[in-house]
Amino acid sequence: MPDPALRAELAAGCQKLEVDVSPAQLDLLCEYLALLAKWNRAYNLTAVRDPAEMVRKHLLDSLAIAPLVLGQRLIDVGTGGGLPGVPLSILYPQREFHLLDSNSKKTRFLFQVKTALGLDNMTVHHARVESFQPEALFDTVLSRAFASLQDMVSGCRHLLADGGHFQAMKGIFPETEIADLAGVCEILAVTPLEVPGLAEQRHLVDMRLLSPGAS
Repeated sequence: MPDPALRAELAAGCQKLEVDVSPAQLDLLCEYLALLAKWNRAYNLTAVRDPAEMVRKHLLDSLAIAPLVLGQRLIDVGTGGGLPGVPLSILYPQREFHLLDSNSKKTRFLFQVKTALGLDNMTVHHARVESFQPEALFDTVLSRAFASLQDMVSGCRHLLADGGHFQAMKGIFPETEIADLAGVCEILAVTPLEVPGLAEQRHLVDMRLLSPGAS
């Protein structure tokens, strides 16, 4: 049984974010949270130890981008403990999510999550992003705290289908990082996010590669 207080906080947070979650999805999110807290003790998946803090800093933080996420086939690069990939997989069972990480402990944990939660729309890959060759390209490459925007674009462009989007979760407005992509990417939107219970700044950067010859 999920912790009633944590479930209530998560439900209230989703309501504030205007993210529509069913009772069954709330239960899955709470089950994921319990697995994350349990495995974190041995595997050091996240520096956040308190489950109540995990609700705000991990689950609601990931779900804040849900209304803005594009595409049918998506990859979460450097997913770590499965953020934002696992919450989004739970929220959007009709979409295809691929979670990529080079850390074998983290991908072992994610395989456990996939099995325990029955997430058939989620695929886990243990590989370095630079060497990963997917069977098919992705509509959207997602990242959360993955290094700079420039590193994300240069390291992941081989994963993106024509016309696809890079969507990067950042903290403060990444003015310098955006400037570094001049001539490489078109910045489609930088959306400020308000995460319930979190006073820190959050933004989602939506980008698309410029076609050759474009300025």
